[in-house]
Amino acid sequence: MSTLTVDPPAGAVPAAGGKVTHTLANGGAAKVVFKVKSSNNTEYRLTPVFGFVEPGAQAPVEVTRLAGPPKEDKLVIEYGDAPADAATPQDAFKGVAAPQKLTVPIKAE
Repeated sequence: MSTLTVDPPAGAVPAAGGKVTHTLANGGAAKVVFKVKSSNNTEYRLTPVFGFVEPGAQAPVEVTRLAGPPKEDKLVIEYGDAPADAATPQDAFKGVAAPQKLTVPIKAE
């Protein structure tokens, strides 16, 4: 069973636009594959959307907020153990039957 944490567990960005970086940390013994989704694809850009995190390692996820009205949104990070033979994170994520989820509230003010 994979273990993934996110720091900080919530984010705040200016409604006029800005960036915040969240760090995913893999506390488990297996390589993890992840996918990041947003409840607001109009005003948020995520880099990367798919990725791997090696055991004991960390991976940054950059959240860019475009100018828009102040509101509360969320990121959902879906993850699971990465198949050993996967070449890309997109291919690996397709092999995750029941991904676990982390929800990160994001507030634009």
